[in-house]
Amino acid sequence: MTIMKWLSIIGIGEDGIDGLSKIAVSVLNQAQIIFGGERHLTMLSPEDTREKISWQSPFQSSIQEIINLRHQGKLVCILASGDPMFYGVGVTIIKHIPINEITIIPSPSAFSLACSRLGWNFLEVETLSLCGRPVSILQTYLYPGAKLLILSANQETPKIVAERLTQDGYGNSKITVLEKMGGMNERILTDVAQNLNIQEIAALNTIAVECVADLEIVRFSRFPGLPDSAFHHDGQLTKREVRAATLSALAPCPGELLWDIGAGCGSIAIEWMRSHVRCRAIAIEKNHKRINYINDNAAVLGTPNLQVIIGKSTEVIHNLPTPDAIFIGGGVTAPGLFEQCWNVLKIGGRMVANVVTLEGEQILFNWYEQVGGNFSRISIQRAEPIGKFLGWKGMSQITQWVGYKK
Repeated sequence: MTIMKWLSIIGIGEDGIDGLSKIAVSVLNQAQIIFGGERHLTMLSPEDTREKISWQSPFQSSIQEIINLRHQGKLVCILASGDPMFYGVGVTIIKHIPINEITIIPSPSAFSLACSRLGWNFLEVETLSLCGRPVSILQTYLYPGAKLLILSANQETPKIVAERLTQDGYGNSKITVLEKMGGMNERILTDVAQNLNIQEIAALNTIAVECVADLEIVRFSRFPGLPDSAFHHDGQLTKREVRAATLSALAPCPGELLWDIGAGCGSIAIEWMRSHVRCRAIAIEKNHKRINYINDNAAVLGTPNLQVIIGKSTEVIHNLPTPDAIFIGGGVTAPGLFEQCWNVLKIGGRMVANVVTLEGEQILFNWYEQVGGNFSRISIQRAEPIGKFLGWKGMSQITQWVGYKK
């Protein structure tokens, strides 16, 4: 059975219709309904009498309108900026409509154009979008010598990025703002983050950053085991060494979801998400004060998309999406918690629990007898002052159980 490709998504640049390929022009000419932003729709001829629909707010309303046209036998075209599958509308559309019903014709993305202007190797560049996203996500991309390409939300974004870079100890970084690339009014402006004084920036712009760190900066790695001082907490914190071992056992992979149960200050969930931009996590905590710690830490450490849920774990987890891994750092004595978690865990998923009490160990051993797994005991000593000298001070021993669902 042949399925009609009723929907097309065409990437269009600053050079407008004249810059489209013959195939793109042919597909556009056949369309009966055209969706796009005001800027794109005004590129069409004033004599074009076809139905033109501008994006609505909220954006999901327009997506639903497109979905509703699926079985009406009309050819629909979406005009988008650059490459629709690179932080573009195509990424959203493909979640609702199968690719075998869609024709996608991209133009060069803003990032491709920026690399060609700057002479940067695309494979050595970190890319992110601040369209509809908080600037705090920038933190996980920062390291000395990094080259960043950032899609701006509007003309204010370069200033906001410069302020964040300066705040995080990268004020000497070189910022280049590239406006309206590929068009007659293309402009490239450069300054230093801490002194940024670029005036009258166009709403449509891309930011390039060459990261230069202050000499005294403490760099935060994406590898698990951030300093304890990186987190705001009230003592309920999985300590650095134990945290590194715990995340090693949880073994995050890109795109996977973690439940962090009894999250405390959120350190495990935050470091899980920092390991890769596509890692997701849900932090569950019943203490209202600690919820504030989690949110603060997530914002400062570059994981503002961490989902935080307040409540007793056994009462809230039944409504959550299925996890790939579960960490139980608090509340192990809650009746039925292990059974609930294990039952929803994906096949091949990992479950890790840390305890410091005999009662907690007993629960872990009872669970071990049901599903297996393995035990480790983690003992850490840190050197601390004893008078004028240093001596070893031991932290509470941690018993860790790791189970793999088969």
